[in-house]
Amino acid sequence: MKKWMKVLTSGAMMASAATLCTACSNGKNNTKEYEKSLSWMTTSEVQTLDQNKMVDTASGEQAGNVFEGLNRVDNKGKVKPGVATTSTTSKDGLTWTFKLRKNAKWSNGESVTAQDFVYSLRRMMDPKTQSQQQNNYQAVENAKEVVTGKKDPSSLGVEAKDKHTLVVHLTHPVPYFKTLTASSWNPVSEKAVQKYGSKYGTASKYMLYNGPFVSDGWTGTNLSWKLKKNNYYWDKKDVKLNTVNYTVIKTPSTDYNLYQGGKLDGAFLDTQASKQLKHQAGYRVFKLDRTEYLTYNVSKNKDMANVNLRRAFSMALNRKELASTIGGANTVATTFTGPQETVNGVNFNDYFAKKKATSKYTDFNKKEARNLLNKGLKELGKSKVEFTLGGDDDDLSKKVLEYVQSQFENSFGDKVEVHVQSMPKTTRVSKMLNGDYDVDYTGLNPAFNDPYAMLSVMATGQNYNFGKWSNKQYDHLLDLSSKEMDVNKRLQYLVKAEQVLDNEQPLTPLFHDGQAWMVRQNVHNLGFSLGKFNFKDTYVTKY
Repeated sequence: MKKWMKVLTSGAMMASAATLCTACSNGKNNTKEYEKSLSWMTTSEVQTLDQNKMVDTASGEQAGNVFEGLNRVDNKGKVKPGVATTSTTSKDGLTWTFKLRKNAKWSNGESVTAQDFVYSLRRMMDPKTQSQQQNNYQAVENAKEVVTGKKDPSSLGVEAKDKHTLVVHLTHPVPYFKTLTASSWNPVSEKAVQKYGSKYGTASKYMLYNGPFVSDGWTGTNLSWKLKKNNYYWDKKDVKLNTVNYTVIKTPSTDYNLYQGGKLDGAFLDTQASKQLKHQAGYRVFKLDRTEYLTYNVSKNKDMANVNLRRAFSMALNRKELASTIGGANTVATTFTGPQETVNGVNFNDYFAKKKATSKYTDFNKKEARNLLNKGLKELGKSKVEFTLGGDDDDLSKKVLEYVQSQFENSFGDKVEVHVQSMPKTTRVSKMLNGDYDVDYTGLNPAFNDPYAMLSVMATGQNYNFGKWSNKQYDHLLDLSSKEMDVNKRLQYLVKAEQVLDNEQPLTPLFHDGQAWMVRQNVHNLGFSLGKFNFKDTYVTKY
């Protein structure tokens, strides 16, 4: 990549830049005005490109660029048509009909059909797939029976009326269903799955794509690859970039050095760099609808099954100090739900705060934390607890682990012994899914923009409920909230469900992410939603 020129700030040059940007915004695709490549970074490895098996943010970011579902979320967070040109529902809300574009194609030139969406959903809900996305589509007819193996995936309430007409049958109206189709249901080519078998999704070459880009050069383990423009994408004329060069960089100082050297167009900043560069040109903050938290293995670790122990750990943490320690763009989290989730335009966390529903267990209170710990130890018949605190091996995660360990030791002395274990993200996620951990630090973005997306993760039996916590009251409230079409009633059910989480602390929310980046000023229309970057509408002008 060419070394970037310094931005000139004279009035004449600013006027020229304004003229250039005006030409760009008018859609004149003059190759002399655009750079055709972008160099970008991510902080963790991609786990898979299999649409039905994704669980991590890095894989999800790739999916948002190389696949397209029935609908999509634009740069302003609005649901827009994707493969489907129209999405309509019956009066009773039980039947959804999607009309698909006739010019939607796979990266091998074959048409994307309604059957590709039928196959994808059946495969997702098939227990043999072990998909982590099953909880999102429980309202589809026979979904629960399919997931539990009582019925064949072919009985699922989804059908291809014809090549370009998809119909979904629900057991009850779902207030967020259209939003859901914009986030986590991508088509899958049955031919490709059969062709590649167990290799499907394990490397760039073992896939077909239907999004703005295709993945190129990802082998399954390497730390660099490319996104290349998909020449079969139906809207390829509006995709300005030919290539996005991706690199995994876990150390912020390294990526900023690469940015300064013209090797990266965007660099994630650590706390110190964020403070130093806050007023520099190119400094940007991306607010994530994401919650970072501690998850407790309540099913396999008898100590962590004690509610007072978990409450004690939560109250021993100074969230305000933690958020500022690891990054000035982060905000304190006292709820599992993220800060941007809405119910019919109502911000849920703001609504929750106005109701003063937050429990005391997310307050920082050393004295009360010690009292709760002593109570828990007495109930367990122990004088101390010892456990392993796991997390990823990137710089930010290490700082969080060190802080939590320090806070626990400072608050509880020798009554709590914490062993920190940092590991590659793929290893940590695998261990969590297998229930092989004590306490882990992790984070989660909602699959779609509704508080139910996050809260449903902790329902009994759900895959992201890593510690296998179960609460009948919580499950009942979630069930009610997933069916209630009255906004006010639905908000009340969601508030009560969040309160159960706050009280029982099966997970301890720490902070909501805000990422500080340096992004070159000639990078425009950078998409960012649900914690992931999207380059469909991005263009880069020449300085």
